[in-house]
Amino acid sequence: MEDHGRGSAPRPAGGTDEPLDPRPPDPLPYEGVWRFTAPAVDVSVPQARHAVRDLLHRQGVPVSDDLVQGLLLIVSELVTNAVRHAALLSPMLAVEIAVGAEWVRVAVEDNHPYRPTALEADHGQTGGRGLLLVREITREAGGVCDVEHTTSGGKVIWVALPLKPARVP
Repeated sequence: MEDHGRGSAPRPAGGTDEPLDPRPPDPLPYEGVWRFTAPAVDVSVPQARHAVRDLLHRQGVPVSDDLVQGLLLIVSELVTNAVRHAALLSPMLAVEIAVGAEWVRVAVEDNHPYRPTALEADHGQTGGRGLLLVREITREAGGVCDVEHTTSGGKVIWVALPLKPARVP
């Protein structure tokens, strides 16, 4: 029997090489990807937060109140950082929300080439803790976050969180 690159795993009864159900599973009603752009100005911070909150509600994403609050704080911090640190080189920013069956991902993209670093903030200062806060919320929720360069020379900072609560060891 020729394999044709399909592996040596057992085949279903009936002598056919066709999958049992060739159709991929239908996406859940709340799954999808949404993206919007905004100017890199202060007023975009609450607008981005409200847009994400409204989207999650409108799509019926099964997300807990605690997770929503964490996501909204993450969006606020990431958009604020883009406004404060990237606006000169990136007058526009983009926010993307992607929702899968078991996770939600938020990303903020700008055209500034430098990767941000989480600073050990001085307790006497009122700022400088945004990325530390984002990392902590992400860790507590059992998610992941990262920074990637874009093909245009900018960067995207993203956070993916599970929709189901993380198990405590």
